[in-house]
Amino acid sequence: METAQHRAAVELHRVTRRYGTFAALDDVSLTCPAGSWTAVMGPSGSGKSTLLHCAAGLDQVTSGRVLLAGHDITAAPDRALTELRRRTIGFVFQSFNLIGSLTAAQNVAFPAKLAGTRVSTSDIRRALAAVGLADRGGHRPRELSGGQQQRVAIARAMLTRPAVLFADEPTGALDSTSTKVVLELLRAMVRTVGQSIVMVTHDPAVAACADTVVFLADGRVVDSVDRPAPHDVAGRLARLEG
Repeated sequence: METAQHRAAVELHRVTRRYGTFAALDDVSLTCPAGSWTAVMGPSGSGKSTLLHCAAGLDQVTSGRVLLAGHDITAAPDRALTELRRRTIGFVFQSFNLIGSLTAAQNVAFPAKLAGTRVSTSDIRRALAAVGLADRGGHRPRELSGGQQQRVAIARAMLTRPAVLFADEPTGALDSTSTKVVLELLRAMVRTVGQSIVMVTHDPAVAACADTVVFLADGRVVDSVDRPAPHDVAGRLARLEG
């Protein structure tokens, strides 16, 4: 019998997502192993964001099956799906999505409190310490650099210790120094606690930090590579865009 520790983080089985007659995803099958970091790349309009949203249960598939941390979410009722997402996933966006009037600590706690989940001060401090911001809990977003704001967003996503962290262009708004810090943090999460990460990015250097890079084109998985060098990722992406 398969244990939770050995389940895939995300499984897509022949998933199609149509908007009218347009297939944003077309018969996609993909497994993202638990405890690993999977990057998704492809030309603009290839279906990257749709794949991420379907995998996270934010968008419903037209056909096929989606398993999230071992749970079949394909036809889950809205209430059950919402509860499962709260317990199972964290989400990090390019734009940080922090509330300007709240401190870093309050931003970390906000989604959990909104969901009616009790979080302790020690849990919040621990989450901020884990991203190197133990001394920034009382600062508001405007008092933090872009990289620090993204680390607050990661701490917020990780507060409930989700099975899967979804990241949508997490370094897209950062300079090179902040990007390096955030990528090192994500890699440490995979290495030390076995965090599962599924990330969309357009940057070959960022994608090359992942364990596996999956390439989409026209809504289909057309290529993948394990532990690639940045130039290899860039070359494969260039061929797809050409």
